[in-house]
Amino acid sequence: MSDSAPEQFGFTEEDLRTQPTVFAADLFKGQTIVVTGAGSGLGRAIAALFARLGANLAISGRNLEKLEAAADFLRGFGGEVLAEPFTIRDVDQVTGFVDAVHEKYGALDVLVNNAGGQFPQAAIDFTPKGWNAVIDTNLNGTWWMMQAAARRWMEAGAPGSIVNIVADVWRGMPGMAHTAAARAGVIYLSKSVAVEWAPHSLRVNCVAPGCCETTGFGNYPPEGASTYYQANPMLRAGDEWDVAEAVAYVSAPSGKFITGEVLNVDGGQQLWGDPWATGRPEYFQLKPYAPPGDDVPG
Repeated sequence: MSDSAPEQFGFTEEDLRTQPTVFAADLFKGQTIVVTGAGSGLGRAIAALFARLGANLAISGRNLEKLEAAADFLRGFGGEVLAEPFTIRDVDQVTGFVDAVHEKYGALDVLVNNAGGQFPQAAIDFTPKGWNAVIDTNLNGTWWMMQAAARRWMEAGAPGSIVNIVADVWRGMPGMAHTAAARAGVIYLSKSVAVEWAPHSLRVNCVAPGCCETTGFGNYPPEGASTYYQANPMLRAGDEWDVAEAVAYVSAPSGKFITGEVLNVDGGQQLWGDPWATGRPEYFQLKPYAPPGDDVPG
């Protein structure tokens, strides 16, 4: 295993076209899937798998150029793709997007909340603007999408499924405390409404990637990304396809009796890992054990 992370991260379009999958090619035929943050990275991989499995898509993102490129790529699988740029922080834009999905397709079957944003930084250095931006996007924006979709499902008396992409927060996320707070909020929000919304035939689950290689890896300093390959007992990183197939599993009939759950895709990271997005400080570097001398109390 190398001590440093590779320079290129994430899958190419050709990778997404050819990556083997365990799922049947028509699994989501005739269904409409919303994937937020689908312009690149995990969102694009998730959308690509659904497209390969026969779904029609509605995708969103804030970068118009990336979103249009992703939409053109996804249409190559034969389904329809609605692509709208907007920010999930804006309730009116969220509602307008969900309405547009229903207007185009007449229904919505699965909502995948993948959009989010964060940056590696020591918590002591967070500014109010930086903190609020992460919380507003990752927690509040996710909630506005959930609520808007659920309201339409309840009004129509239709079933639905929500999958929220969160993070492996069980041991904390030093160097990413703001997103740990937001993602933990999404997890327990999801568990709460999974119970409230069960009478309406709505399922709500989370998929929690551990250290998986995505285009987002490039946002971390090399000394931070390198710790991700030491952060689980498998001593390697996962990839975007691992996450995409987990999302498909809980969205498909295979997940019909699963709600309020968190599917960890992390190689056992929650049991053992110690990732540091900012790089592991000297204080926490592993050192040879030196037993105390006889003159040391205790």
